Order: sequence, then C-alpha cells, then structure tokens
Amino acid sequence: MPASTVQPIEKMLTYIPGFDYVSKGGLPRGRTTLVSGSSGSAKSVFSSHFLAGGILHAQDAGVFVTFEESPLDIRRNMLGFGWDIEAWEARKLWAFVDGTGTYSEETFISGDYDLDGLIARIEYAVKRVNAKRVVLDSMSTVFAQLPNPTIVRHELFRLIGALKSMEVTAILTAERTEEYGPISRFDVEEFVSDNVIILRNALDGDRRRRTIEVLKFRGTQHAKGEFPFSVMPGIGVEIIPLSAIELAQESSTQRIPSGVAELDTMCGGGFLEGAVILISGATGTGKTLTGMKFVATGIEAQDQRTALFTFEESRSQLYRNAKGWGIDFAGMEQAGKLYVMAEYPESANLEDHLIKIKQIIMEFQPKRIVVDSISALENIGTPRSFREFIIGLTAFLREQGITGLYTSNPANLLGSSISEGYISTITDTIIMMRYVETFGEMQRVLTVLKMRGSQHDKRIRQFTIDAEGINIGAALRNVSGILSGNFIYTGSADLERIHGPFASDQS
Repeated sequence: MPASTVQPIEKMLTYIPGFDYVSKGGLPRGRTTLVSGSSGSAKSVFSSHFLAGGILHAQDAGVFVTFEESPLDIRRNMLGFGWDIEAWEARKLWAFVDGTGTYSEETFISGDYDLDGLIARIEYAVKRVNAKRVVLDSMSTVFAQLPNPTIVRHELFRLIGALKSMEVTAILTAERTEEYGPISRFDVEEFVSDNVIILRNALDGDRRRRTIEVLKFRGTQHAKGEFPFSVMPGIGVEIIPLSAIELAQESSTQRIPSGVAELDTMCGGGFLEGAVILISGATGTGKTLTGMKFVATGIEAQDQRTALFTFEESRSQLYRNAKGWGIDFAGMEQAGKLYVMAEYPESANLEDHLIKIKQIIMEFQPKRIVVDSISALENIGTPRSFREFIIGLTAFLREQGITGLYTSNPANLLGSSISEGYISTITDTIIMMRYVETFGEMQRVLTVLKMRGSQHDKRIRQFTIDAEGINIGAALRNVSGILSGNFIYTGSADLERIHGPFASDQS
C-alpha cells in the first residue's frame, strides 16, 4: 500500500500572548483566517500584532493591506505598542498596500467587477519583501461596493485562492453589527474562509469586556469557548487562556513565617511555601496588618522580594500605617526588596489589572505577594469576570512558585462569609477574622478554617491589636455560636487564661 502524500496541517505561531494556547499552536499555516468583530473589538490591533509578532520573534516579513486607515495613521497608532513599523519598512520586513483611496464610498460599480488589480498589488508586495504573513483590514469596505452577495462570494473565493497560491498565512478582517448576531455583514465570509475567529466588545454590566472565540479551524483542533483579552500599552493584545491552566504545579513542604508567631503555631509551623492564603474579615479586624507583617517578615527574615498590590489605600497612607507598626516600607522599597502598586480598582477593568499584576511579577520576581483587597476588585466586575481574575492570578502564582496572600471583606460587619465559594475552594489556606459581641463588648476572634497539606489548630482564638501588632490569646472554651454570630455561654469561666473582657466578665 503506497504511503499517503497528504500532510497534516501545520500551524504558525502568532506570538500573541495567550492566543497560541487558545489556538493550540497558532494559525493554520498557508491558510486564510477570517477575524470578525464589531467596532472597538481590536481587529486591527490583533492583525497588526500577528505581523509584529512574526517580525520580532521569527523574522517573518508581512504585508498589511489597508482599506480604512491610512498607512501613516497605522504607523502612529501602533507606536504605542512599541512597534516601529517605519523601521521595519526600511528593513523590508513590513510593506503596505494602500487601498484607502481605491474603494471609497463614492465608487460607482457598473458592469463586471473583480479583484484582479488588488490581487496583483498584494502579490507584488509579497514578492518584494518575501512575506510569510498577510493582513487585509477590512474587507467589509471592499465588499460593500459589490452589487450582490453572489459576487462577494465569488470574489472572496478567488482572493483566498490567490493568497493560498502565494503560500502566505493570512488574516482577513470583517465587520459585524451585533456581538452575538450574524458572524459577518454579508453572511458569506465565514463559509468561504477556512478559519473563523470572533472578537467581541460586549457590555458586561456597565463596562465593556473584550473576548475572543475561535469558531472554527478546518482540519485542526482549538480550545472551545470565549476567552477574555485586553489591549495593553507596550504589549498589544493579550488573551487570558483559562483552559490552558493545568494542575501541574510543584507542591512544597517548606514552611515560611507569616510574621505573627502564634499564627505560625496555629498553622503547624507557618504557611506552606507556594500556597495561596485567603484572610477574610470585616473592616478593622486586622487583615491589612497581617498582610503588612507577612511582607515585612519575608523581607527582613528571609531576604525575599515581595510585591504588595493595594486597591483600598494610597501609597502615602500605606507607608504611614506601616510605620505605626514599626515597618519601614519606604526603606524596603528603596533597597529594591519591595514593590508597591496602589491603584483605584475603577482605574481599569479586571483583565487589565490581571495583566498588569502578572507583568510586574515577571519583571520584579517576588517570592511573596499580597493583594489587599480582592473585595475591592470584586465590585468592579461581574461574578464571571471576577472568578476568571481569581483563577488566572492564583494559577499564575502557583506556576511561578510564589506564596500569595489575599484579603477579603464579608458583606456585613459581623458576617461570617468568606467570599464566594469558588474563591474558598481555589485557595490553600483560609484564615477568618471577625468581630463577636460578648457581654456588651466587641471582641476580635480568628480561626484557621482550612489548610491544605497540613494539620492546623482548629480552635477559635481571641486576639488583640496593640502597638506591637497582633497578639493571639488562648482558645475559647465553653462558648458556642462564635462564627455564626449567635454567641452562647455554655459553662464555667474556663477561657484558658484569656486576658481582657472575656476573662474579666466571667470572673
């Protein structure tokens, strides 16, 4: 039996962050991909990133055929992403085919019409720079001038066939009018193209949220579903591929100090290195202080770089409060051991915050991070986008072997909620701080609710905060309903040497 001469479809890496995971290797080589999206969905940036990635990482020359923006405008717009198109043109790595003046809205079509002239110009540009990648942005402008869908279909077949004969991998962009309506304006482009990618810029609550979906790749595999992405200065398009997250991270038995000695004892000797810890508690229970101690001990006791991302306090407030506990954040930052990012949650959407945090971590290379608080971020997105943020950040920390500490606020002052269930299942350790009302006074208590991979003290302990920091007392006994808020005294005055109102009120 003769060997088959049919070869499997190869893929060309796009070098667009996250997309090569979603597409399982990039775009099918030698084929044309339709990228369809509404206004503002980043079609032009995605397409330009495809060409820029090829130049920067593989020295693949590219041709950009533009029908809407002038080459000068494109050069200016893309400088914000660090892409010097003019320099690439001088090196014959980038070539423009300018169709902005050829297919205007005033063009009058009569008699037979074809794209022979356009195809000839593209072929000339491809040969001139020996291009491997081609972008046509946007073909909707051209097709709008054609008399009927039959001619659109015929000419599109011819164009795709011509691109295939040039042995280039091409992107053809098209407009759509609805985020979840028809895929393209003429309802034929998606059937003629080998591959279809949909970019969306839909309203999610009161904010816009960009997503990408690979609708079809003929003859090859891809990840299914929508994936969030963002357009970032200095980066371009970055996709957050949740389906690419694998539970393959290494686990450590190494203990690291939390900064509160008695809390380390409760946790069996400290936090496990590489774990993600959630500290949940109402305002004023000591969550931020615990985070500060976690930062300080990592730097002072272990000489570890640490990053602190705060969304509730300004840098000045943070430094002032830390100084009150004897922690010199300014000095730590000057020594290059601490990185502080203080921003309003509303300054960006969740995808942008995630990408920025990951970028800082990759550049600064900390061994510990603190996010204070994730509740502030929860309020700026939908439950779905917040869940994706938490999963994306947690998976990234585990992949990098970084110990992370998140703080979270329950919905009410005395409530025992530890945030949404999916957060509590993702994190490795949960520490709960809360207020309880006992005998007419408010007291603070804490407990370790969960600690994966380790035994821990399951008792509820009262704690106080003074000039030295957090002081954890002995376990409460002969009381019940502490966490539910229904405090009941059930026995004699045995509170294991607790100092303060608990002991004095029972004596």
